[in-house]
Amino acid sequence: MEARSVDTIPRGNEWQYEPKWDGFRCLLSRDGSSIDLRSKSGEDLARYFPEIVAAALKLKADRFTLDGEIVVPQGKGFSFDALLQRIHPAASRVQRLSRETPALYLTFDLLATAREKQLVKKPLSERRPALEVFAKANLKSGGTFRLSPATPSYATAEKWLAQSGGGSDGIIAKRVDLPYQAGNRDGMQKVKKFRSADCVIGGFRYATNKISERNVVGSLLLGLYDGEGLLHHVGFTSAIKAAEKSALTDRLEALIGEPGFTGNAPGGPSRWSTERSATWCPLKPKLVVEVCYDHFSGERFRHGTSILRWRPDKAPRRCTFEQLKQKVADPMKLLKQA
Repeated sequence: MEARSVDTIPRGNEWQYEPKWDGFRCLLSRDGSSIDLRSKSGEDLARYFPEIVAAALKLKADRFTLDGEIVVPQGKGFSFDALLQRIHPAASRVQRLSRETPALYLTFDLLATAREKQLVKKPLSERRPALEVFAKANLKSGGTFRLSPATPSYATAEKWLAQSGGGSDGIIAKRVDLPYQAGNRDGMQKVKKFRSADCVIGGFRYATNKISERNVVGSLLLGLYDGEGLLHHVGFTSAIKAAEKSALTDRLEALIGEPGFTGNAPGGPSRWSTERSATWCPLKPKLVVEVCYDHFSGERFRHGTSILRWRPDKAPRRCTFEQLKQKVADPMKLLKQA
């Protein structure tokens, strides 16, 4: 069951709201002593999360299928970077990380039990109460398995969206009157909270495919200053209109100059990059652009950003990491409310 992206939270009695967790979506099935963890793309996740397999085998119920999210707690939130570290070919590393950074399984749907093998065909208005009964009987407080909160309250959903961050990146809205909608997006919608940040252009890359006879800019490399005055590379944007690329390239080339970034700089070539795509031109820190983003973790924008506007009125030195700090909901407290 997948979600359709929308701009606003849907409203009405037919909707239930849940936090949108920033982790790995996972269907977890138990059949006696057999545990299966399956990603959204159909990949087997069991070998990467042995602590979840072990915890599932300790539950009282021995036949069930859950839908949920795998997350890794870190500090007061969840760390997607720590979660990515778990996908590693070395079994010894996976075992070590399972002890050092144990994952949680946040369940938000129940698709089958020993008595209700086709619960998946019932509407969410029946599946959610069944999940809460299952959770009360099987999930211990503070354990590996947690019940994800849900509410019919639009006001609560608005509050969750406003405070998203630290492991929750938006709101999921689900139709309570529909059965589990596997393979389509008709029963679930997602709303992410997009934020903006003012960034210094510390460099740029030329486009790998020419759109004219001359080389033109392909992406802008974004930077933020730390407390010591070092400019760190934090991401990129390639959302540049084709009609504007030639003039923007002239503007950028006039500012080419070392060092560009004085802190963390863009990485070198990888096995996926060509020599040309890995090459970047450093710029004098003169240009500021406001970009829209959804995730910031590990001192980087996780995804590409989009340009909102240029900021000639903003002093580059005022573009700091400080602007990204925000008050967010504590995801562990949200789980306790479930």
